[in-house]
Amino acid sequence: MGQVERLALIKEIESKRGSRVLCYLTGDRRGFETRIAQDVYPFFYEHLTKFGKIKSIDLFLYSTGGLTIAGWGLVTLIREFCDKFSVIIPFKAHSTATLIALGANEIIMCKPAQLSPVDPSITSPYNPIVPGVQQSGAMNVLPVSVEDVVAYLSLAKKEADLKNEEFLAEAFKTLSEKVHPLALGSVFRAREQIKLLAEKLLYLHMKKTQKNRVDKIISTLTKELYSHDYIIGRKEAKDIINLKVIDVKTDLENTIWQLYKEYENMLELNAGFNADAFLGSEQQRTGRFCRAVVESEFITDVFVTEKEIKRIQAPQAGIPIPISAVQERVMQESWIREREVPDVSEHSGSGDS
Repeated sequence: MGQVERLALIKEIESKRGSRVLCYLTGDRRGFETRIAQDVYPFFYEHLTKFGKIKSIDLFLYSTGGLTIAGWGLVTLIREFCDKFSVIIPFKAHSTATLIALGANEIIMCKPAQLSPVDPSITSPYNPIVPGVQQSGAMNVLPVSVEDVVAYLSLAKKEADLKNEEFLAEAFKTLSEKVHPLALGSVFRAREQIKLLAEKLLYLHMKKTQKNRVDKIISTLTKELYSHDYIIGRKEAKDIINLKVIDVKTDLENTIWQLYKEYENMLELNAGFNADAFLGSEQQRTGRFCRAVVESEFITDVFVTEKEIKRIQAPQAGIPIPISAVQERVMQESWIREREVPDVSEHSGSGDS
């Protein structure tokens, strides 16, 4: 099973939906977690250019999140090429992936599909330092959750009953001693930005007269669910949050799930990485790990990390016998174009206008 099977399933979904299908998956395999980012814009543009201006595009999406502004940019880019934009969610579409779904005219969620709150976390050089051993060359800071900061201040006001302005000022001073004021400023700005982006995305396909519904959706997804780890299933997304989740026939849902399983195998989503297990009885081995994919009928782009992994003997102070350890070295990390149909003029798309 592989590329041939994936393309056949993509064409089957296109036929059943009367659309073009663009697949975007960022893997969450332990050790190779990958996020939605702006580096995919050129790849999206090239896929969409192959489609041309058409009636309907479906984004087949799997991700646990990423840069919120990247999600906004992808939605606006896709909408340049179609009249109707839909999102297909077989399983996980968390955080920024949920934000992308807000920009869709309709959302197709399989029964295992998951959305999540869209409260962001801020990572900057001004964040608190991770305690313990620091990794050279990395930004060793703790992410600061926007809603955690808000919850701390709410705790001071409501639970601790610090309603006096002097006590609240002291609570804020304590917070600013732990978290740099510039990081707190970023938190406030991110909170306002996420609400703005969510509103803009919803109004891409909703009317201004639906303001109460829009406000309720934004409030639920940005602050009312309390935990960023909260999982929103299909029924809650449709019946409680009131998102435009549509029903699909069983045979289409089965086809969507089959396509997801193909990508699950490709990205090894169910296999955490262990260097010792990877080496087995060998002393040195090179591995190629697929971490994300953008794929359509005409192009396959894959984000790949190539690693050299080997066993070494690491001397330890005061210990006469060296300790056996595993050394990992990244040899290449980049997007690779694995396949491209050079001329699509002979291909008539299901969603062509």
